[in-house]
Amino acid sequence: MNPTTAAPDQQHEIVADFDAFFTEQAETKTGATVRLYGRDYVLPVSLPLLVTLQMERLKDSSDPDDIRRLLASLFGPDALDTWADHGMTDRQLGVVLVWSTANCRNPGSISMAEAARLYDERQSASEGKAPNRAERRTSAKNRGRKRPSSGAR
Repeated sequence: MNPTTAAPDQQHEIVADFDAFFTEQAETKTGATVRLYGRDYVLPVSLPLLVTLQMERLKDSSDPDDIRRLLASLFGPDALDTWADHGMTDRQLGVVLVWSTANCRNPGSISMAEAARLYDERQSASEGKAPNRAERRTSAKNRGRKRPSSGAR
């Protein structure tokens, strides 16, 4: 009799206990430390899945609640408000995020100056980004039309 047709009392339940497995596999090392506005933040040793998902989903968001949720996963729930109270700029926030995400798994993998350069490059690339769908449609419609003439020759 195969397990799918066996009587309930005869079936053997297989449990894959990832809680126990991940506990056994857990790294004991601590992540890099970020000092910002007089406070130390210890990064996790790997990027939390929530951060990875939120960064992709929210990359173009400017909603403070979206940013707050993203930062809470790495720095705690009060990070955005604390940093904003100290006058942090959007560029400074971007540099901190680039540095932190790169250095979670591999502390020392990039410097603060490299993070700033990468952030600036990404910003420059996004400013020259391709037109969105509506812009492409408008442009395509206008390509086939003649420009109105003034009538003068």
